[in-house]
Amino acid sequence: MDRSALTLEWQVLQNQFDSYEKCSLFIKLFNVGILTLALANEALGVSVVAIIFVIWLQDAIWKTYQSRIDGRLQLVEQGLAMDGEAFSTNESEPTTAIACQYNRAFAEQRPSLIGLIREYGCQACRPTVAFPHAVLVVLAVFCL
Repeated sequence: MDRSALTLEWQVLQNQFDSYEKCSLFIKLFNVGILTLALANEALGVSVVAIIFVIWLQDAIWKTYQSRIDGRLQLVEQGLAMDGEAFSTNESEPTTAIACQYNRAFAEQRPSLIGLIREYGCQACRPTVAFPHAVLVVLAVFCL
C-alpha cells in the first residue's frame, strides 16, 4: 500500500466531500428563494411547486454523488488505519486499499437505472436532504 498516495487521495476526497455539502446548502437556499419570490410576487402556482420538487430532486442527486465519495473515504480511511494489512469490506472478500481507484470501484458497483432512481429517492427522503424542501412544498401547497 502506498500510504502517501492514500493520504493525498483522502485529502482530495475530503475537500470534495465538504464542497458538496456547501453546494447542497446553496441548493436549499435557492429553493427558499424561489418560493419567497413567488409568494412576494403573488405568482405561486402549480409550476412553482413543480420547480420546488425538481430542485429537491437535484439536491438528492447531489447528495447521492456525495455519498459515493463518502464510501470511498471510508475505504481509504480503513486502509490507512490498517497500514497495508488486508482487511475486509465484506466477509467474503478481504482486500487492501489501492490508491486512486475511485472511478473503477464505482463502475464495478454501479447500480442499474432502477437502482439509481431508488438511490436518488432514498437520498431525497433523508431528513438532512428533505429539510427544507418538504417544508417548502407543504407551505406552497397550503398557500395555493
